[in-house]
Parts: sequence; structure tokens; C-alpha cells
Amino acid sequence: MSARGTDPTGVASDDGVETIADELLDQALAERRALVQLCLYALDRASSGVVERIEEGLSSIGVVAVRADGERFDPSQHEAGGTVPTDDVSLLGFVAETEVPGFCDRGRVLRAPIVTVYTAR
Repeated sequence: MSARGTDPTGVASDDGVETIADELLDQALAERRALVQLCLYALDRASSGVVERIEEGLSSIGVVAVRADGERFDPSQHEAGGTVPTDDVSLLGFVAETEVPGFCDRGRVLRAPIVTVYTAR
């Protein structure tokens, strides 16, 4: 009869190691998600110098700020926070400014940017 973690020939099995590795990976990924969310929370409440430093740190691990200034407003990618009237028809439907930056984690949207959109006067 074989002991737990060994095959019938008495050689140690890799199943236990793979299970532990999978659990550690799952834990590390969950902790990373929690830390990124905590950083986004702090970022919303920080002064400009701290904001820049947090954004640099997040960027170094693949979490990048999204500012949509000058882009065409897309409700699937942006959240409208307000509007600003304009007489310039070429600006209609474009983002005037980003009120709150969004964030993507290696292409996956964590939070859409909140933007102000040009509308007709």
C-alpha cells in the first residue's frame, strides 16, 4: 500500500506540490486584486503628488490610468459625469475632460473614467 503523496513505487508525487502551488497562486492573485482596489481608493482621496506616485507604482505592475480627454464619448467605455455646452459642432460628442481617471489592468477594465462631454449649446 502506498503512503499519501507517493506513488505505488514509493516515489514522491507532484500532486501535493501542484495543489499547494495552485492555492498559493490563487491567494497571491486575490491579494493583488485587493491591493489594487485599495490603491484606487487611496488615489481618489490623495493629493496630486501622491496621486502621481501611486499611478507610477500601479503602472509598474500593469495597472494603467485611463484619461479620455479628446476622445469620442463611448458609453461602453466612459461614464458621463457631466456636460459642457459648446457652439463648435466638431466637438459635439467628444470628451471635454476626464473628471476621474479610469484604470485598466493589462487591458481589463477595472473602472471606467468619469468624463465631461461636449453638448450643443
